[in-house]
Amino acid sequence: MKAVWKAIVMAILRNKNLYSLVLPISILLGLTLYLSHKSQTLNFPPTTTRYSSSKLTNYAPSRTDSCTSRYIYVHNLPNRFNSDMLHKCHGLAMHTDMCKYIVNSGFGPVVSETEGVLSETSWYATDQFMIEVIFHKRIKQYKCLTTNSSMAKAIYVPFYAGLDIGRHLIGYNVSVRDSLSNELIRWLKSTPEWQKKNGRDHFTVAGRVAWDLKRAKDDDAYWGGKFLLLPETRNMTVLSIEINPWENHEFGIPFPTYFHPSKKSEIISWQEKVRSSRRPWLFTFVGARRTNQAATNIRDRVVDMCEESKLCKLQSCGSKVKNCNSPGSVMRSFLSSKFCLQPPGDAYTRKSTFDSMIAGCIPVFFHLWSAHDQYKWYLPRNYTTYSVYIPEKEVRKGNVIIEDILLKYTKKEVRDLREELVKLIPQLVYKDYKSSKVEKFRDAFDVVLDHVIEGEIEKDESPL
Repeated sequence: MKAVWKAIVMAILRNKNLYSLVLPISILLGLTLYLSHKSQTLNFPPTTTRYSSSKLTNYAPSRTDSCTSRYIYVHNLPNRFNSDMLHKCHGLAMHTDMCKYIVNSGFGPVVSETEGVLSETSWYATDQFMIEVIFHKRIKQYKCLTTNSSMAKAIYVPFYAGLDIGRHLIGYNVSVRDSLSNELIRWLKSTPEWQKKNGRDHFTVAGRVAWDLKRAKDDDAYWGGKFLLLPETRNMTVLSIEINPWENHEFGIPFPTYFHPSKKSEIISWQEKVRSSRRPWLFTFVGARRTNQAATNIRDRVVDMCEESKLCKLQSCGSKVKNCNSPGSVMRSFLSSKFCLQPPGDAYTRKSTFDSMIAGCIPVFFHLWSAHDQYKWYLPRNYTTYSVYIPEKEVRKGNVIIEDILLKYTKKEVRDLREELVKLIPQLVYKDYKSSKVEKFRDAFDVVLDHVIEGEIEKDESPL
């Protein structure tokens, strides 16, 4: 721009007819003023509101704002959709008093009997269906929460769908089972946040296996509720401990394990213990038979093969057996075995899968829906790097012997498989965020939020 003005001045000095230069000078002057005004306009920062755990602050975000495109808005649901259930914890399950499991932000009571294998900190008797409570408590600590929904990358719906259906599974008609779910949808549809995108930027967490929330028919004789089949729910993204892999709005997240570290040092110490543990057993199974499903379920055949082998440790579970409810006892079995059998039972997935993996016990799966097709955000795509897969039909038909297959793995192959599990441990656990001294490391919750903020949850089209 300076060069152009210099050329005009020189032209004036050489040209006596100044009137011929009036038009180009006027145009150039106007262009200069426009560009100057535009640059000032572009540099003016918009104001936004950011949520802090202590107070709300108005500020102008800079390019260094770590929360840019990472804000989460949490619906302030009426208490009946979540916390009221915890106040009535005695009725959350038919045969189990769940009150002891809701303490410590859903982690359950601190483990008192370590069985000589667990440390005295970071281990809890965590119930498999507590993920809704754990996730809700944890997201309150997320640093990029906002009370301005227009800033949010995603919107969280803290509905305890799993706990709700758990208290109504047996002895209730479909109207009762579906009542709170239907009420939630009506509430959501009345909000401007939902109306903006019909819920496509919403996500929720379900703490039961998929089939507990996908009743096939509106018939009292059919199992479960239908929250996951509601058209509005299908607009949302559902994060669940077990999903239908065919559904593109469902994503699997780990069952909560017994281990909830708050420090990197606790992770490192446990990883070293996993690497160094003496494992006299080739394989182990912790669980119970499914005699009422003998014709179709592989569980009985797996137990039979374990009982027939001198290299298998069987920790049988049942209504009269208490050691399966002891985290110390269960983890001791996993730490003493090279491979852990994880056959489907009442569902394709098991909490035991994650407890065994963080113990470095190589999981042996019999169905792809038990892990490989479930937890794609967490496990390597190549399942042969961390697990063994034996098709269940081959076991049921008697075409293979589990012991023979596992004996074919060399010491180096076993060591490599275990090392892959050791590396996965941090992202398979939910860390203890209650401690003021919690250290940063990427856990299972962080993996979820990374995918949420990257926009993976929002779909282009809505069924509605």
